[in-house]
Amino acid sequence: MALMVKNTIRSFVLKRKDEDVVLDDPNPNMTPEEVCKFYSGRYPELTSASASGPKLKEGKAVYYFEAVIGDKG
Repeated sequence: MALMVKNTIRSFVLKRKDEDVVLDDPNPNMTPEEVCKFYSGRYPELTSASASGPKLKEGKAVYYFEAVIGDKG
């Protein structure tokens, strides 16, 4: 029996207080950090976000971006 190599589809989720934003994978060769930087022009909170995952969900590898918000003062 031959082995089959199957690529896992990636998905990225920006965690927000009010809603989660699902982001498509712009390039499967990019690291999650590069994807975060890619979307930071549209979602400024990603400039200080950290990536976690992947967690397998419905056959996809899902990565989560959560903004790191600090206190000023």
